[in-house]
Amino acid sequence: MSGPEIETPRGRIFVNAGGKAELVFNPDFKPKWTRRYSLAQKFVDSEVLRLSEPFTPLITGMLIKSGTLGTDVGSGTVKWIAPYAKKVYYNPGPIGRPTGALRGSFWFERMKQVHRGRILAGARKLAGKG
Repeated sequence: MSGPEIETPRGRIFVNAGGKAELVFNPDFKPKWTRRYSLAQKFVDSEVLRLSEPFTPLITGMLIKSGTLGTDVGSGTVKWIAPYAKKVYYNPGPIGRPTGALRGSFWFERMKQVHRGRILAGARKLAGKG
């Protein structure tokens, strides 16, 4: 190496003996970070389901269970797949039902307002950034 070298966790750039810049990727970077980000995504998905439960309307429990059935934890997409989920989600009815003071429409948005910081902190920790 006859010139300056820049090294990062992803790899390094250096000037070789022929005077040309060369980029060498770190072979451990992708598997290591893919694993960390996958763990963080699984954490986020499962926490969204778990923490949304007290906010989700409850009559028979099927709406809550449809979230578990409709979500492939780790995919980054959480879905409540009950046929009536969309109607119940966007229903501007009163918040707070006899089955719980927090239950009502827009349950994901309301859960996110309360627990966003906790979810992000946990994901950062699992991804190796906290």
